[in-house]
Amino acid sequence: MSGDCDCMEYDAEGQIPVGEALERLRAAAAPMAATETVPLAEAAYRVLAEPLVAPRDVPAFDNVAVDGYAFAAASLAEGGDTRLRLLEGRSAAGHPFPETVPPGAAVRVLTGAVLPAGTDTVAMEEEVRIEDGRVVIPAGYRAGANARKRGEDVAAGNVLFAPGTRLLPQHLGVAASLGRGELAVFAPLRVAVFSSGDELREPGRPFAEGTVYDANRQILKALLAPLPVRVTDLGILADRAEVVREALAAAAERFDVVVTSGGASRGDEDHLVRTVESLGRLHFWRVRMKPGRPIALGRIDRAFFVGLPGNPVAAMVCFLLFARPLLLRLGGAGWREPPRFPVPAAFSMRKKTGRT
Repeated sequence: MSGDCDCMEYDAEGQIPVGEALERLRAAAAPMAATETVPLAEAAYRVLAEPLVAPRDVPAFDNVAVDGYAFAAASLAEGGDTRLRLLEGRSAAGHPFPETVPPGAAVRVLTGAVLPAGTDTVAMEEEVRIEDGRVVIPAGYRAGANARKRGEDVAAGNVLFAPGTRLLPQHLGVAASLGRGELAVFAPLRVAVFSSGDELREPGRPFAEGTVYDANRQILKALLAPLPVRVTDLGILADRAEVVREALAAAAERFDVVVTSGGASRGDEDHLVRTVESLGRLHFWRVRMKPGRPIALGRIDRAFFVGLPGNPVAAMVCFLLFARPLLLRLGGAGWREPPRFPVPAAFSMRKKTGRT
């Protein structure tokens, strides 16, 4: 192996621990995606490229939380009901009450309206009664009830989301509430996917003896779908060294990451690892884990190479454990290893010492 592989802690079978493999991968990867500005409607699940700073307070004004009647808390009686003079007019969303409410008076207000000047508290409509032009408010109300203060949710100048945040629906809602019509995000990584093996056949074609249908590319494309990447399917590669070399070299020029499945072992027809070693550098190959031991990660020029096992279960496990964190980090979302949860197994199994 070339490059930094020589200093790694290999066991007698040429394998490294999972933790060391992840650390080597994290150290080798740095954000490589360019940035672009997109409309808010196109920013879902993209990765934020700059801090989202609140340009103004949210709410932008003191406002009403419920339908009811607004008044000054200083007008409340010390015990029992409070009777306040009901003013004509109201404050509704988009149509504020134009006057200042004097002490001892109240005015009708609707949810979302500007809290009228001279008031700081709202009595719920369901809890009051109107008698002889007065609003009768029961005892128990406290100053500020049912009123939302300016800046209560967000204060101007606050950093709400840091670069690297994956923009979920709730993030977009906050951005919209601040008046943002577009956001700076990292451009999607260009990812190529292909399978390797003469025995592979495209799903949907007639079955032939001695072949297997290629499930891995469908699995990988589905795993890539929710990530901030743009996927190109390069199909199935034949098990010929010159074909593999030409395909990898061409893919490394066009894409940021090349993901393959199959051909990552050292068999006579497994050419991927040898090709990566000759064209670039291998960060590691063969990890002390099952399923998924024959996984290779390296670089060809600027492009990252991820060589997954041919077994579909092993390919999926290795993608989630290694490829997904790599892609998120390269795409600007930071290093995010998958969470692990120790749980008791409902079955017995044998494993080699030190293998994950």
